[in-house]
Amino acid sequence: MAAIAHRDGGGETSNAPCGADVVPSGHGASRPSLHDRLLGWRDSILSNRSFQRFAGNFALTRPIARRRAGALFDLCAGFVYSQVLFACVRLKLFDQVADGPLNSAELASRVPLPVDATLTLLDAAVSLQLLQRRSEGRYGLGPRGAALRGNPGVVAMIEHHAMLYDDLRDPIALLRGDAGAGQLAAYWPYAANRKAANLPRQAIAPYTALMAASQPMISQQVLSAYSFRGHRCLLDVGGGDGSFIAAVAAETSKLRCVLFDLPAVADQASERFHAEGLSSRAVAIGGSFLANRLPEGADIVSLVRVIHDHDDADVMTLLRAIHFSLPIGGTLLIAEPISGVRGAEPIGDAYFAFYLLAMGSGRPRTFARLRDMLTEVGFGDVALRPVAMPMLASVITARKSNIDVNQT
Repeated sequence: MAAIAHRDGGGETSNAPCGADVVPSGHGASRPSLHDRLLGWRDSILSNRSFQRFAGNFALTRPIARRRAGALFDLCAGFVYSQVLFACVRLKLFDQVADGPLNSAELASRVPLPVDATLTLLDAAVSLQLLQRRSEGRYGLGPRGAALRGNPGVVAMIEHHAMLYDDLRDPIALLRGDAGAGQLAAYWPYAANRKAANLPRQAIAPYTALMAASQPMISQQVLSAYSFRGHRCLLDVGGGDGSFIAAVAAETSKLRCVLFDLPAVADQASERFHAEGLSSRAVAIGGSFLANRLPEGADIVSLVRVIHDHDDADVMTLLRAIHFSLPIGGTLLIAEPISGVRGAEPIGDAYFAFYLLAMGSGRPRTFARLRDMLTEVGFGDVALRPVAMPMLASVITARKSNIDVNQT
């Protein structure tokens, strides 16, 4: 959140040699590979109505057909499911039954909704495992509802998604760039504002609170993948209200910490450090990495959910500034959802791709792409570290090489 970004409209550059002709695919460039031909054969079979009827009736293929049909229907009905979830969160339904199961009439009086409407919502929530039927016609938490209640950051994101749903009401227009600035672009004002450092406190308060609510989940992933105990000073760029620094400081009592973010955000972080007794070893500095030099003296810099918010040109500006601020052998740590992570592909390549498109800047990037960007500015030893939940965040570390390309 330390700076603002703009959409440059460009894609990734071609790897073709200078002067080489690039032949568009589908225009006779080459014959389809054997793998492609086999996949085409598979597609023709799966799309055949007769085969679909056979697979649904044959005992050996029926379970597979049902599972795939269910997954396909879930894609079709996904918006309805998300709206059921949104209604449960907005009505605080999980909190209502947390202390014990209640029947539909009791819940209707607390929500409040008509009894029939409440019953409709309750049954829908049961089908999605958000609630669970209990004895004597009562309803209690389901496994997914219980997990959500233990994750206030996820609950905050669900409420926030009302803006995303509105911005995605015409996804084709969004993809074409015809939709214009929507609610998310206004919600994240630094993302398309070259004067973000001048934003007042009221403009940054909503997104700062949202990031703070979800930060504990991300901090847990980072701290499980990397230890800060071998470092003496951490610079957290775009650190928001100081939630990440507070989590790291709790694990490393001797680490000094510096937070760098927009001035109004840094003010909130300073207040947090004071309230939590961290003022003696944590300081917050206001500024923009596009307009100001980063504070120097840290031997590790963290970017927690920062890079994917920005377009390539601004990311490269930030990486060069970090490389310049670090000593030889200094470490950069990046934590954010990335594209192409096995088992978490929909998070990076679908959810964040469209979220950032609606937001108006940034894009999810693969580890390979991030590694190339880091290498270009002079970082080495770039590593993707294992985490328990890559759908929340991946952790990448890199070290400053012996050659500072920013000073040559």
